[in-house]
Amino acid sequence: MFSSRSNDTPATRLATRLSFFAAGVGAASWAPLVPYAKARLAIDDGMLGVLLLCLGTGSVLVMPAAGGLIGRFGSRAVILAAGVGYALALPGLAMGGSLAIVAMSLVLFGASLGAMDVAMNVHAVDVERDAPVPIMSGFHGLFSVGGVVGAGGIATLLATGASLGMATVAGILVVAASLAVAAPRYLTARPNAQAPFVVRPRGLVLLLGVLAFVTFLVEGAVLDWSALLMTTSLDVPAAQGGIAYAVFSVAMTVGRLIGDRIVALLGRRRVLVCGGLVASAGLALVVWTSTPAVALAGFLLIGIGASNVVPVLFTQAGRQTSMPTGLAIAAMTTIGYAGILAGPAVVGFVAQAFTLPAAFAMLAVLMLLVPVCARVATKSPLP
Repeated sequence: MFSSRSNDTPATRLATRLSFFAAGVGAASWAPLVPYAKARLAIDDGMLGVLLLCLGTGSVLVMPAAGGLIGRFGSRAVILAAGVGYALALPGLAMGGSLAIVAMSLVLFGASLGAMDVAMNVHAVDVERDAPVPIMSGFHGLFSVGGVVGAGGIATLLATGASLGMATVAGILVVAASLAVAAPRYLTARPNAQAPFVVRPRGLVLLLGVLAFVTFLVEGAVLDWSALLMTTSLDVPAAQGGIAYAVFSVAMTVGRLIGDRIVALLGRRRVLVCGGLVASAGLALVVWTSTPAVALAGFLLIGIGASNVVPVLFTQAGRQTSMPTGLAIAAMTTIGYAGILAGPAVVGFVAQAFTLPAAFAMLAVLMLLVPVCARVATKSPLP
């Protein structure tokens, strides 16, 4: 799909980093706007939950076809088109005055983020393939940094009196500036007009998707349930419940920013083994402790352990030969993203049938699939 010269250059690395950063800013920009949308539309929590399904629906609908689009038009075109979709969707999310407008904006927003997620990872795999050292975790670390900038920046603007319109424009400008700098630096593709849009995941890709599903399931559960676990099981005041997710997020961001050195030192298989074991141990610690400080240490371990699992899985998806790279990453991303969507519901069902700690114990067991399957997932001898 690309020319024979090296894909790993300072320019292509910068373009990839900026893509992940822009995607992080875009994905996080919606979070500070949720309370405003709820109040503006005068809806209850149940209707808000239904509305939020539109975001996931948009992503799931587009992700399977994104690989085919990349095969036909290249990752650069898909990333830039996704950036345009984000710019078109955000004003509707910030100021849409009806359920229909906000719902359609969320579908477009989710579709844009889903397409960008696949395309930037395909680009990252192609750049890393020619790199002398691992670089995938660093790319994913920039997504986390972008999330902090997007959510924190818009929240700060709103807190200091900026209008929704001004805050929205600021988010769009950050994404647009990042992609504008990246645009001339992307890899040049050789489009394939015969590339299929969607194929059924097979071979190693199916296993990689399952492992991504489990990891994203854990991440989604920590996002949605960690505060409740801290307040109900450990008697932490409600105002302090969010500290658990903050600890997890910081650990994951730092883990990814230093992750390339860890992968270079240990090798991808050992990273999967150690990462899965550390994350599972963190979940077990959260379940069996009665001390808030120990629970926070558990969430720290979850973040550290899980931080580099998904970047390694993306690298492996680019190295397998049972499917074309774009289609493989699209399939893996779709399966993995289902974990984020299913996470809150799965944990809720188990918590209702048993207890919330029991649900986290289930996650600890599921996370052990990562080290158990590490040898097959990497399919290469340890360095």
